[in-house]
Amino acid sequence: MAHRYILLPELDQELATTRTLLTAVPEAKTSFRPHPKSWTLGELGLHLANVLTWLPMTLRSTEFDLDPLGGPRVVSPKFESAAATLKVFDETARAARSALAAVSDAELAVPWTLKRRGLVLFTLPRAACIRSFVMNHLIHHRGQFTVYLRLCDIPLPPIYGPTADFTGDQLAAQKQGSS
Repeated sequence: MAHRYILLPELDQELATTRTLLTAVPEAKTSFRPHPKSWTLGELGLHLANVLTWLPMTLRSTEFDLDPLGGPRVVSPKFESAAATLKVFDETARAARSALAAVSDAELAVPWTLKRRGLVLFTLPRAACIRSFVMNHLIHHRGQFTVYLRLCDIPLPPIYGPTADFTGDQLAAQKQGSS
């Protein structure tokens, strides 16, 4: 079995969960910032959407420098709105999934390097990079995002099971209604 067939269902699950959380954000709460050093809820949501750009980039190249010596530093896009973020997410999710669906095992085995100012931060096979640098990174920031949502008193939809806002009984009823 090709490795992409192992990674694709995992990616699909994480994309669906992330999209559900992004749709829960009311525009009025996007400027919420839990600490002066933290991103706003809107900026963090946009980062979730943009993490996905790293998947096709990882498959197109063998290295990436976040802040290349003598070159332009990577700059995060500016948050516009919750609706615009959801649109970006849908576009980046579609591109990430398409790139992964088209890759071969040989391409997934190619080493990929992340650098900052020429310093190697890590080198991993592309498959491991997709799991750690892209998916685990997405999941990490999504965890932060759920804390922001909770602090804003926004009900947390289920991620890997019931939440304090959605019980097992509610999930079962929701599942029956969608069948």
